Amino acid sequence: MEEELWKDHCVLLNKDEENELEIFGYRTHGCRKALCIAGYVLSCGALLLLFYWKPEWDVWANCIRCSLEEADTVLLRTTDEFQRYTRKKVTWIDLSTLALPIGSNSDAPLVADEDSVINRAVVKPQLKVRCIQVQKIRYIWDFSRKEFKKVGSLEDSNTCHSIHHKFGAGLTGEEQKIRQLVCGPNAIEVEIRPVWKLLFKEILNPFYVFQAFTLTLWLSQGYIEYSVAIIILSITSIGLTVYDLRQQSAKLHNLVEEHNKVQVTVCTKGEGCKELESCYLVPGDMLLLDGKKLSLPCDAVLIDGSCIVNEAMLTGESIPVTKTPLPLTESPLPWKIQSVEDYRRHVLYCGTEVIQTKMKGRGPARAVVLQTGFNTAKGDLVRSILYPKPVNFKLYRDALKFIIGLSVIGLLGFVYALCVFVSHKKPAADAVVMSLLLFSAAVPPAIPAALTTGTVYAQRRLKKKKIFCISPQRINICGQINLVCFDKTGTLTEGGLDLWGVIPSQGSRFQEIHRFPSSSPLPWGPLCGAMACCHSLVVLDNKIHGDPLDLKMFEGTHWEVEDSSTAQDGAGALNTCVVRPGPNASSAPVEGIVVLHQFPFSSGLQRMSVVSQKMGEEQYDLYMKGAPETVSSFCREDTVPANFLEELNTYTSQGFRVIALAHKGLNLGKEANISDLEREEAESGLEFLGLLVMENRLKQETKAVLQELAAAHIRSVMVTGDNLQTAVMVARNAGMIRTGSRVILVEADGPEGSAPASIAWRLAEDCKANTAAPGEVCAEEKITLEGETCNFHFAMTGKSYQVIIKHFYSLLPKILVNATVFARMSPGQKSSLVEEFQKLNYYVGMCGDGANDCGALKTAHAGISLSEQEASVASPFTSQIPNIQCVPELIREGRAALVASFGVVKYLTLYGLIQFVGTALLFWQLQIFGNYQYLVQDVIITLLVCLTMSLTEAYPKLAPYRPPGQLISPPLLLSIILNVCFTLVLQTCGFLLVKQQPWYVGLASQRHCSPGNQTLSSASPGENSTSSSAQSPVLSYEDTTLWPLSSINCIIVAFVFSKGKPFRKPIYTNYVFSVLLALQTAICLFLFFADIDRVYSSMQLLCTPVIWRVYVLLMLLLTFGISFFTEDVVLQNKHLWLLIKTWFGYQSNSPYQKWQRMLQRDPSWPPVNTKDLAAESMEEIYINPTYEHSGKD
Repeated sequence: MEEELWKDHCVLLNKDEENELEIFGYRTHGCRKALCIAGYVLSCGALLLLFYWKPEWDVWANCIRCSLEEADTVLLRTTDEFQRYTRKKVTWIDLSTLALPIGSNSDAPLVADEDSVINRAVVKPQLKVRCIQVQKIRYIWDFSRKEFKKVGSLEDSNTCHSIHHKFGAGLTGEEQKIRQLVCGPNAIEVEIRPVWKLLFKEILNPFYVFQAFTLTLWLSQGYIEYSVAIIILSITSIGLTVYDLRQQSAKLHNLVEEHNKVQVTVCTKGEGCKELESCYLVPGDMLLLDGKKLSLPCDAVLIDGSCIVNEAMLTGESIPVTKTPLPLTESPLPWKIQSVEDYRRHVLYCGTEVIQTKMKGRGPARAVVLQTGFNTAKGDLVRSILYPKPVNFKLYRDALKFIIGLSVIGLLGFVYALCVFVSHKKPAADAVVMSLLLFSAAVPPAIPAALTTGTVYAQRRLKKKKIFCISPQRINICGQINLVCFDKTGTLTEGGLDLWGVIPSQGSRFQEIHRFPSSSPLPWGPLCGAMACCHSLVVLDNKIHGDPLDLKMFEGTHWEVEDSSTAQDGAGALNTCVVRPGPNASSAPVEGIVVLHQFPFSSGLQRMSVVSQKMGEEQYDLYMKGAPETVSSFCREDTVPANFLEELNTYTSQGFRVIALAHKGLNLGKEANISDLEREEAESGLEFLGLLVMENRLKQETKAVLQELAAAHIRSVMVTGDNLQTAVMVARNAGMIRTGSRVILVEADGPEGSAPASIAWRLAEDCKANTAAPGEVCAEEKITLEGETCNFHFAMTGKSYQVIIKHFYSLLPKILVNATVFARMSPGQKSSLVEEFQKLNYYVGMCGDGANDCGALKTAHAGISLSEQEASVASPFTSQIPNIQCVPELIREGRAALVASFGVVKYLTLYGLIQFVGTALLFWQLQIFGNYQYLVQDVIITLLVCLTMSLTEAYPKLAPYRPPGQLISPPLLLSIILNVCFTLVLQTCGFLLVKQQPWYVGLASQRHCSPGNQTLSSASPGENSTSSSAQSPVLSYEDTTLWPLSSINCIIVAFVFSKGKPFRKPIYTNYVFSVLLALQTAICLFLFFADIDRVYSSMQLLCTPVIWRVYVLLMLLLTFGISFFTEDVVLQNKHLWLLIKTWFGYQSNSPYQKWQRMLQRDPSWPPVNTKDLAAESMEEIYINPTYEHSGKD
C-alpha cells in the first residue's frame, strides 16, 4: 500500500531526457499553513526568507504528501547530483469558455488526433485541464496514464501516413482554438524583467542578507562611517548587477521578439487558407510555404515540396541545407524511426531561414507544425540561456565546504567572546552582539562571488581575442582540460578543398588520372555528368552557395548553374535545378541537365544522390557521390576495379580526401512521379564511375598549436567523418602521431550468423607512404607504453567503435587511453566518444566547425565552435578566428582564471582570519579596532585587492601540468594553515611584547607624541585593573600595535597569493594591482609613522616610540620573508610535491591514469596482428544510450 502511494506521489518528468526531473505531489494543509503564517510573523520574516532559499522546506511545512492527481502544489527535483528543488502551483485551464460543437461533453475525443494527450487530459463535463508550467514549458495531467505530459508538440507516435492524412489538410477552426488554449501561444517570450524584481531577488541573496545582518551589528556599536561606506559599496554592487541583468534580459528579448510576429499562411479545414500572425500557430496546423524568404516561427515537418534553408542559427555554418518531404508510407513505425536516414532532413527548424522553396505538382510546398513556442529548437536554445545547466565543478562545491569550515572557526570565536564578556560581568546584550561581531569577522560571505572575478576578466580578454562565451562558468573548467578532440575538415585542415584530380573507371579498370588545374577541360562522359549535377548548390543573387566540396567539384567541370531567382514560375516556386556547359567546358552532346530530385547528404549515410534528366531526352539518370567504401557497396561488383582498395589507400595514405562517384540509368516512363521514388530501390545496382581526389591542406597554424598542446601534456585526438587512411596521414603530418610512432588499426566486426563478434589488431602498413621518416623499417618492434609518451596509437572507424561499445566494452578504456584517430564517425558517435573519455576522468575539450559536431560540442567540458557568428548555439564557446589557435588560448585563460579564483579565495580567507585573530586578542581586554581602522582594512585594502588581483593576464606559454582543480587540496590548505599560523604568531607576539615595553600603560590617554613619550612609566598591575572600567574600547597600545600588523599582513598575503608563473604573467605586469599594493603599503606606513596628532586622532591610534614602530616593521618584514619563501619555494614547488608523492607512494586515482599504469605492466599489450572473438555471454551486455539514440539525434 505504501509503495503504491509513493508511486502515485512521485513520478519522473521528461524521462531519459536531458532535463529529467522528479515530481512530487502535495496538498496544502490549512492548519500547517496557519502555523507557518504565525512563524513568519513571530520570526519577523526570517522563516519566510528561509523558505525562499529552500522551497522544499516551504512545501514540507505547508503541505501534506498526496498523489499527483490530488495535488494542488508540486515539488520538482533535478535528477543530477545537485538535486535542486523548485515549487510549482497546479493550475486549471477552462475550455468551457470556447464555443465548442455539440457533443463535446460526450465520450467523443475533443481533438481529431485520437492519440493526442489533450483528449486524455480534459475533465468532462467541466471541460477543464490541470497543468503546470516548468521552465517555460507547459505540462498537462494525463488522467489515463497518471502523469504530467508536455504539450506544444505533435506526438512522436504519429506515423508518416498519419501525419499526411490527419494533418495534411489542416485542422478545423474549433480544434485550433482548443489547441491554442491548451498549448499556449506560439511565442518565445523573454520578458524584460522589471527592475524591482531584479532588485528584490538580488537583495535576498544570502550574501547581502548576511551583509545586512553584520551592518546592523556595526551600527549598534556606533561604527557609522564604516557602515555607511559598506552600504554605499553594497548599493553600487547591487546596482551594477541589476543593470547588467537587465541589459542581458533586454538583449535576449530583442533577439527573439522579431520572430514572434511573422505573417504566415495557414490552411484550415472548411475555411481554406488564410494569413495570420505566427503566435496563433498550434501543433498540427498546415503551413503553406509560398516561395518568399521566411524566418520560421515554429518547428515543422515538410510533407510536400522541398526547401533550401539556412541553418546558421543552429550550426554556425551559413551553408544552404536542402529539406525533402516526409515520405507517404504505410509503415506502422513512428515517423522518426521510419525515416531510416536522418529524420532532420524533413524538419524545418524555428529560427532558421527558408531561402528557397521548390514546389511539386500539387501546388506550393506544405509543412505540418510540429512544435511551438519554447518546445522548438530555438526555444530550447533560449531556455538553455535562461536556465543554464549547473556545472559540476569541484571548485564551487569546495567553496561551500570552505565557508562551513570558517563558520566552525567563527562559532569557536563566538563562544570565546561570550565567555570573555560574561566573565567581565558585561550585559548579556553587549556580550551577544560582540560575539556575533567576532563570528562575522571569520566568515567572509563574498567567497562564492570571489570565484567569479577571475572568470569575468578572462571573459573580457577572450572577447578581445574574438572568442565568445555563452557559459562563463565553464571558463574555470577550461583550466583543467587535458584532452582535446578535433574535427578534421575545416578545423585542422582548410575548410575549402582543392580539386587535385579525377581517376575515371572504365570496364572495371582505373584509367589515367586527369589532374587539376589542367590545360584541357574534363572530357564529357558519365563522370563529368556526375560532377556537374550531383551536388546541393544553389544560385542566389548571382552567387553560387553550398558546401565547399560541392563547389570545388562543380567548378572543375566549367559548367554553370542557372540562377534560381530567374527560373521561377508564376507561383513563385522553383521546379528544378538546371546546369549547362559553360564556354570553357569540353563539348558535350547535351544542351543541359535538369536535376529533378535530390536524396540529400547525411552524415549517417555518408552519401547523396540526384535524379536528373538530359534536356530533350526521356531517360532519367541517377548519380551518387559519397565515401568510397559506401558508394562501392551500392555498385555492381563487375564495375568496381579489382584494385579499388589499393588505389584508394594510395591516395588516402598521402592525406588526400577521396570521394567516389557512381551512375545508373533509370527507365521510369513518361508519367513517372519522381518524388515518390524510393531511395533504397533507386540506389542499387549502380555503375562505378571513378574517384574524385581532393587536396585538403593543413591550416598554417595547426602543427604549431598541436606541438604546443603536446608540450603541455594535453592529448590531441582526431574525430572525423573522413576516411581512416586520410585521417591517419593528416594526424601524422600534423604531429598528432609522432615520427617513429606505430599506428595500430582496430577493426571490429559484429556477429554474423553463428560467428561471434570479432576484433582484429593490425599494424598499419604506412612505412612506404610515410616519407617523413625514410630511415624507418617495417620490421615489427617492441611497442612500449610510457604514460603520455607512448610510441603507438590506436586508430579506428565509427563502425568498429560501435561494435566495441556493444560487444567489447571491457576493452574500450584500454583502447581509449592510447587512441588518437577516429574516422567515419557519425554525430551520435562523436558525442558518445566524448562521454566515454569523460568517464575516464579526462577533462575534454572539443573543437569543430559546429555542423556535425553540435552534440559533441555540447557534451564536452568545453566545446569550441569555429564560426563567423558571435554566438553559435552549437557550443559554449565560439571563435571567430577560424583556426585552432583558440584552443591553447582558451586553456591559458582558463588556467589563469582558475588560479586567480583560488588566489582571491585564499586572500579572502586569510583577510577574515587575520581580522578574526586581531579582534579576538583585543576582546581579551574588552577592546576592538576603531571605525576608520576597519574602514582602511575592508575598503582601501581588501575590496580593491579583490577587484584587481585577477587582472593579471595568462602566461603566454602553457605549463606541462595543470593547476590544482580543487580548493580542498594539500598545497592550498597548507598555504592557508601556515599563513594563519604566521599571522597568529605575529599578532600574538606583538600583543604580548608591547605589554613588556617600559613605556606601556594599560590605560592610555596621551594620544599625541611629546618629547617625553619615550620615558613614560608603566602602570602597576593594580592600577591597570582598577582603571580598566573607564578605558576606551579602542584606544590602547595593543590596538596601535595590532592594527598595522594586521593591515600590512593583509597586503603581504595579497602579494604572496598573486602567484605569476607558470599560469599567469608576473605580478609586476598587473600595473593596477602593483601600484595599488604600493599605495596601500605607503598609506598604512604613513598612518603608523606620521607623528601627526590629527591623523592619530582620526585613526584612534596612540603615539609609540619610533624604535617600537621599527620593531613592528621588522616583524612584518620577517613575516613577509617567511610567507613568501613558504609559498613560492616550498608549496608551489612542483618537483618537491612529486618527491613527496613518490616517497609516500601516492598515485592518482583518475581512471585513465590507473589504466595507463596497469597497461605499462601488461607485457601482452598492445596486441598486434591478432584477432579476438567475443564470448557469447558478452554479447549485448552493454549498449551505450548515447549511441543507441544517435540515429534520432
